[in-house]
Amino acid sequence: MENKKKKTKIKNKKINKLFLFASLLLVFLFAQIADAATLYPSPSSGSYDVGQSFSVGVFVASADQAMNAVSGALSFPTDKLEVSSVSTSGSVINLWVQQPVYSNSAGTVNFEGIVLNPGWTGSAGRIITVSFRTKAPGSAPVTFSSGSILANDGSGTSILEGLGSARFSIEVETTGPAAEEATTPPVTVGTPPGPQINSITHPDSDAWYAASIPEFDWSLPAGTTATRLLVGQKPQAAPTVTYVPAIGSKELESLDDGVWYFHVQLRNANGWGGVSHFRFQIDTQDPEYFNMERVKEDDLTNPTRSFIFDVNDATSGISHYTIQIDGGEAIEWYDEEEKNIYTTPALGPGRHTIIINALDKAGNFLTNVDEFVIDPLKAPTIIQYPEQLTNKDPFVIRGETYPNSQAVVWLQREATKPVNYIVKTDEFGRFTFVGEEKLRDGIYQMWAEVIDERGARSEPTEKFKILVQPTKLWQIGNMTIGILSIVVPLIALFFLLVFVVWFSWHKLRTLRKRVRVEAGEAQTVLHKEFKLLKRRIRSHITLLEKTSRKRKLTKEEEKVVKQLRKDLDYVEEKISKEIKDIQKEVK
Repeated sequence: MENKKKKTKIKNKKINKLFLFASLLLVFLFAQIADAATLYPSPSSGSYDVGQSFSVGVFVASADQAMNAVSGALSFPTDKLEVSSVSTSGSVINLWVQQPVYSNSAGTVNFEGIVLNPGWTGSAGRIITVSFRTKAPGSAPVTFSSGSILANDGSGTSILEGLGSARFSIEVETTGPAAEEATTPPVTVGTPPGPQINSITHPDSDAWYAASIPEFDWSLPAGTTATRLLVGQKPQAAPTVTYVPAIGSKELESLDDGVWYFHVQLRNANGWGGVSHFRFQIDTQDPEYFNMERVKEDDLTNPTRSFIFDVNDATSGISHYTIQIDGGEAIEWYDEEEKNIYTTPALGPGRHTIIINALDKAGNFLTNVDEFVIDPLKAPTIIQYPEQLTNKDPFVIRGETYPNSQAVVWLQREATKPVNYIVKTDEFGRFTFVGEEKLRDGIYQMWAEVIDERGARSEPTEKFKILVQPTKLWQIGNMTIGILSIVVPLIALFFLLVFVVWFSWHKLRTLRKRVRVEAGEAQTVLHKEFKLLKRRIRSHITLLEKTSRKRKLTKEEEKVVKQLRKDLDYVEEKISKEIKDIQKEVK
């Protein structure tokens, strides 16, 4: 039992030691993770000529711990370098405790800023960009004299692990090829000459391009066995990287901004030939900053506004500006006088918006926007105008406005498009407008505005109505024509009606005569035919009566005789009546 307790105690001690070791290990690992942030400049090296400009970015790396504060002091040799500008464009800092400042006499660049919650995490967070200009040949180290990175953990724990540095080589400027290509002649007879180098990404050696991955190609003469290449910032250099078998094209890896040279050398059975040198220029970054300030204007009716630009691009430099006002077509503007002042054309009264892009020589740009208001001039005063006039009267308007200006008179006839006329004002501001052509009949609207010598415009006056009528004689003529246009058709209609009545009466009379004649003829024929029929029937009745003297008639025969007499009397009476009716109608 006691042995069992001893074993348990020993086991517990081992577990406690193991737990303590694990805890210490976790603390150590946490400390390692917490201190995983660095400050460093990029690029860390480079070779530049005296008088050349280049940019160095200050970056923070904090991949495992969110940071929320960073500060530092960058040092550089004042005899070798000088700072031309410091930009915060593209910075991860949200709030600057101290705006970046530099001193060329002390050789320092200082900065201090905060990243708001939840902080920043990453491997390459830009803090600032420093633009240097080389002064003298030699080695120029750029280092941190101090630095600090604090974690976003509520306690401001320091997580700075290290401070990077950079070293740049400055050389006396060597005259390089300004043209597209230069060639070093071959040393040995029979070796290939330097090839002609072409580039689809950077075809013009004097132009700047935003492409950071250049591509080149060249021809390979027969018998070429190897190619030797080199890319660098020296215009004259011997290639060192050999490709066997020979290659005729090359796509380089992404390069930093600046002026570069690509060198190509070919080899055949006789040895290495001449070297070709191709210059190309890269600028992938937007201008460092673009500040725009409107020049103060005391007279708000001034139709133009001026803007002062403060812009910098350390690599390729500013090429030109594109300017768009009120959503119109963008124009290109070149600061040929290098005064950094742009003045708008004369604009109308009201609120305006201007959008300006500052473009460097590679096409990268920064944008600035401003809104401003131009006040209108006082509207002209219309002193005299005709409310009514005839189409033969002259149209005259008199008014007052600004001296030595242009009065614009607008006329609009009913729903037609308005037409404007420009009249110059005298030294007292008076103007008189006399229409060159007589106005047509109708109702017009008239208003006016003024444009002074500067091009400033006023608001329009109220709209006045003008009635244009024809002359009295013309009105009487029109009235007479109107009356005649009604009376003449009525008279014509009356005569037409009389003619129709007469014609109808005449036709009816003729018809009556024809009916009377036809009725007489019908009566004669009817009498004649009826007499003939009557005679025949009478003859039959007489024949039957004679037969009755010889023999006794049958009942049927007696019945027929009786019916014939009866029918003959009825038909004779009926025909006589109808003939009398016809005679009565046609009289």
